[in-house]
Amino acid sequence: MQHTSSTICAIATAPGGAIGIVRISGPSAIALAETLFRPQQGAPLRERKSHSLTFGTLVAPDGSLIDEVLVSLFRPPHSYTGEESVEISCHGSQYILQAVLRLLIDAGAVPAAPGEFTQRAFLSGRMHLPQPEAVADVIASTTASNHRIAMSQMRGDFSRELEQLRERLLHLTALLELELDFSDHEELEFADRTELIALSEEIDHKVTTLARSFKTGQTLKNGIPVAIIGKTNVGKST
Repeated sequence: MQHTSSTICAIATAPGGAIGIVRISGPSAIALAETLFRPQQGAPLRERKSHSLTFGTLVAPDGSLIDEVLVSLFRPPHSYTGEESVEISCHGSQYILQAVLRLLIDAGAVPAAPGEFTQRAFLSGRMHLPQPEAVADVIASTTASNHRIAMSQMRGDFSRELEQLRERLLHLTALLELELDFSDHEELEFADRTELIALSEEIDHKVTTLARSFKTGQTLKNGIPVAIIGKTNVGKST
């Protein structure tokens, strides 16, 4: 697990919506949010439980009101990034969102690089290697089949398949090494040869299936290039 010392922030929603979200993640996420946020009632953010939702206002250092907001609080390791995280839900005005972002940066936050929240989720052990790519696929999905495949991979289905395959390969390797270590003792047989053959065939089938599923997934994700060829004015455009 890798820890980072900086606290990052970014607008997490597309422009044009009625609601906008600013996400903060890192060791000072709560402290930075508290420089702007004033809860309507109750304890300050630093005293609240993880996965709590608090209504209040955002106030600039000069005392001017920025917006009325909802703040979601996530404590490590139970957040998207595995770090201390805060999400500020405000009105979708680009002026408001940019003002919040600018004030957070002035308070010490660092603008997040593209994909950095997901990168931190991977570095903190919250995701296996195939899952960060799946996040981008979920965002970019335009059809039901694209979405289904991306969601399956983001949930870790592919990672679990690979883990099960790894366990089978390790078991096969252990049986083979045991046979080789005692190959000069003909009277000893540590592994059932039938089991070895069955396990080898199972692994071969699994690898073949995964390889074929990759090709199918790429086809569903990227489509199939098609060339429409013919003489002039024979109806190719139609």
